[in-house]
Amino acid sequence: MQPSPAPAPAPTPSSGSGPNPRQSTPRSAPRPPLSSERGGSRARAQTGRQGGARPGSATRRIQRILRRPASNPRTASRAADYYPEQPAANTVRIVPLGGLEEVGRNMVAVEVGATGDILVFDAGFQFVSEEASPGVDYILPNTKYLEKNASRVKGVIITHGHLDHIGGIPFTLPRFGNPPIYTQRLTSVMIQRRQEEYPDVPKPEIIEVETGQSITIGSTKVKFFPVTHSIPDSMGASVETPQGNVIISGDLRLEHDGTTPSESEHKVWGELGKDHNIFMVADSTNAERDGFSIPEARVVATLDDIIKNVSGRLIIGAFASQFERMIKIMEAAERYGKKIVLEGRSIKTNLDIAEKTGLLKVPKEAFIPATEIGNYPPDKILILATGSQGEEFAALMRISTGQHKSIALTDRDTVVLSSSVIPGNEISIQRLKDNLYRHGVALIHYRSSDVHSSGHGNTGELVWINQQVHPTFFMPGYGYRSMTTCHARAVEQSGFPRENIVLADNGQVIDIIDGKEMHVHKQKVPSSPLVVDGFTIGDMQEVVIRDRQSLAKDGMFVIIASVNTKTGKLRKSPDIISRGFVYLRESQPLLNEARILIKKSIEDSTRGMNPIDLDYVKNNLTDAMAGFLFSRTNKAPMVIPVLIGM
Repeated sequence: MQPSPAPAPAPTPSSGSGPNPRQSTPRSAPRPPLSSERGGSRARAQTGRQGGARPGSATRRIQRILRRPASNPRTASRAADYYPEQPAANTVRIVPLGGLEEVGRNMVAVEVGATGDILVFDAGFQFVSEEASPGVDYILPNTKYLEKNASRVKGVIITHGHLDHIGGIPFTLPRFGNPPIYTQRLTSVMIQRRQEEYPDVPKPEIIEVETGQSITIGSTKVKFFPVTHSIPDSMGASVETPQGNVIISGDLRLEHDGTTPSESEHKVWGELGKDHNIFMVADSTNAERDGFSIPEARVVATLDDIIKNVSGRLIIGAFASQFERMIKIMEAAERYGKKIVLEGRSIKTNLDIAEKTGLLKVPKEAFIPATEIGNYPPDKILILATGSQGEEFAALMRISTGQHKSIALTDRDTVVLSSSVIPGNEISIQRLKDNLYRHGVALIHYRSSDVHSSGHGNTGELVWINQQVHPTFFMPGYGYRSMTTCHARAVEQSGFPRENIVLADNGQVIDIIDGKEMHVHKQKVPSSPLVVDGFTIGDMQEVVIRDRQSLAKDGMFVIIASVNTKTGKLRKSPDIISRGFVYLRESQPLLNEARILIKKSIEDSTRGMNPIDLDYVKNNLTDAMAGFLFSRTNKAPMVIPVLIGM
């Protein structure tokens, strides 16, 4: 998604509190960035094996220990978690637990006071930036509030099959009772396929539903409606309560011609607007772009024309989750007599799912393995590959760097990147494009041709949807703060009352009383991200993340010294290990000075001490070495002294 100018300046809707005196949502202080520095002698570093004197056995043991992430038990105590009482019978409560301060880890809870039921919408994860959270596999929504109220959670409704909506299911649902999942057929198959990767996790009960259907979950009636997105079987839901309906949109855009929504869109949203809708949560992912998005039909027509007319071999990089587009590409290839080569595990997995659900009807003879490419003329080959975001080990990147076993690029090839740039991937995509151009290929991407359309609506579409539904209260959802703010401003400029818009954060508790009054709690339920870190699932330990970032920036400097516990003297010259700081073999003058300082610091600290307190000595040594190393190198490695009393 490419940023574009925001709508014309307008007063920003308050973050929960505004002109409406009934609202009360002071913004909490922002969490300190993970890259913030710690004081004292700790500092930042980059890991890396470097040369030096061969360490002894004690040193090797320490090296093994140091491969574990460092942590600091002296963490600040946290304020008590907030768990509000069950809402009254005349109240409906909305609690976003993820997806409102990021793109990903989507989860929203809706509580119906009249029945006591809690319904959860989506359970996604967020892919991790290695710079921001080194070593972390996935970031999840915080489920402590649901765990506290697990007996009232009656079901989880999954709006569609993208990982930012289903990826957290194996990790989060068992934490609050593994309630049944309600979703459509394709999403159900995708969830089941993903569960196969976690055989030790209890399998959830999945109940397949259809759009247009109304069912009762617990004691609450829920109606499902179809939405247009970049994956089939996408849906929204309307939760019926005695005070009115709560609309959860899921991710969506509109089918449209120019700026005119299609007849089917008019029908779906028009029918929904006939209900008494008191609250709406709507997708904001593309709300920084004005007007209407490029229709998918135009993208399909452009790709069809490219597939038909390209004279050489054609390679198309696309999101594996773009089922409909992938199917259209395959159908066009088969129609024009081209053989299809699939490269990338996720594309092959989703092809199996498309076949299983009846979405794909291309005959198997149209597909060939990459090893058979040489048996056909170049203009009869279409390669569909993963990796359009420049992922290091994805098929397209391996092809571009000449590391693919069967596919070697030539200047007669045409490469199409049928995707936009996901924020944060700009550098990796630029690297991919540079690699491709080194082979002299013809490169087509979304900036040069209509080969990609977002699955998320621009503000013109979002405002139209809001006007059709005309809810009493509105919360922009699914996106960074910049996105939800642009969405809120666009809706306000269309005439929606400013005081009825809430710009919420994760963990915000929003009560709708009698369908007419909105109250936003001053406190938030637990909302700090949960992380999957190896085999561990839990709170993001900021001190651990900071230590990892420290090791990724300035390295570490380990001192291993044997101290005579009777005299306080060193028994031998200390061993020194440097990882990511300096190359020991080329830094002998620095090491010689360091050894002199180590000896002086230890012996000065132990002079007259009986018994010897090694912890006190280590603290003094750490401070002395940190200052010395910074003065000599202008770098602040993590200094780790290991003193062995003998």
